Amino acid sequence: MTAQIPVSEAVPVPLPAGSVRAAPYYMPLDNDPQDIGEAIAASGQKSFIFAFVLAPNGGGCTPTWDGNAAQPVGADTAVAAKVAKVRQAGGDVSVSFGGYNGRELGAACSDASSLAAAYQLVIDKYALTHIDLDIEGDDLGDVAGETRRFQAVKTLKQKNPNLHVSLTLPATTVGLSDLGKAEIQRAKDVGAQIDLYKIMAFDYGGPAANMAEDVQKVMELAHGQLKTLRGDLDDAAVYAHTGLIMMNGHTDQPSELFTTATFRTLLGYAEQHRLGRLSYWSLNRDRECTKPTGWVDGKCSSVPQQPYEFTKIVAQYQD
Repeated sequence: MTAQIPVSEAVPVPLPAGSVRAAPYYMPLDNDPQDIGEAIAASGQKSFIFAFVLAPNGGGCTPTWDGNAAQPVGADTAVAAKVAKVRQAGGDVSVSFGGYNGRELGAACSDASSLAAAYQLVIDKYALTHIDLDIEGDDLGDVAGETRRFQAVKTLKQKNPNLHVSLTLPATTVGLSDLGKAEIQRAKDVGAQIDLYKIMAFDYGGPAANMAEDVQKVMELAHGQLKTLRGDLDDAAVYAHTGLIMMNGHTDQPSELFTTATFRTLLGYAEQHRLGRLSYWSLNRDRECTKPTGWVDGKCSSVPQQPYEFTKIVAQYQD
């Protein structure tokens, strides 16, 4: 068991916005999380996206880790200690709200004011300069929830001028779905500034035999869509406002497989186009399974590998 860092010491001064360039997702309280200090030392990776903050499963607008009412952000010390370790190593943390499972705060909170207050509690707790809105499943296409969410983002940007907000959306074989494009347009209509659009380039049914090639195709399709949606940005700026999210090993789609060679090729793609972020799901899976797990598992990659082999590749992305 690692020693707890006192709450008063657990939130050092954050790094400037824009510093989370390479950032694997990491579940700090679920899926058998590795010691974050060990992961940093072994991989060289310093910045991470901690997931997920949700509304409690029993209802309400209180931010909790993984939707567990027994893990309210306001009373947390365990995650704060991990945030402190990351910053002490010279890295930084973004916190992701939403995900595929659970109830996103934007759907649970009754109005934009209470939603902004819930997000702000998390920002203050961990002295965040980065947050991520991961919008999937039923949250896509929920016009009322989308409107509340982006109204809350406007409030957050006013209160936290250096806050970097990323929007994470699923990919399809043709890039963004119509619902994903509508989500981006909704942010524009509300007047909410989104700093980074992150594309989940997995779980869309890509062919394992040429996964890297197909992901690049999907990313280029999404790039064209973003250029249309963000007509105020030139080609290079659209790439700079785009993030690529991969998934190491087997994904939830039996047709898909990301090997370390896939990661290296996509690292090259990110470097070529100077993407705003390179990420993957997830650090918790960056280890070989020690027992049969079926096709995919949340705690390991389901492929032969050395510990942190995928993270070491992502850590090479600097710009």
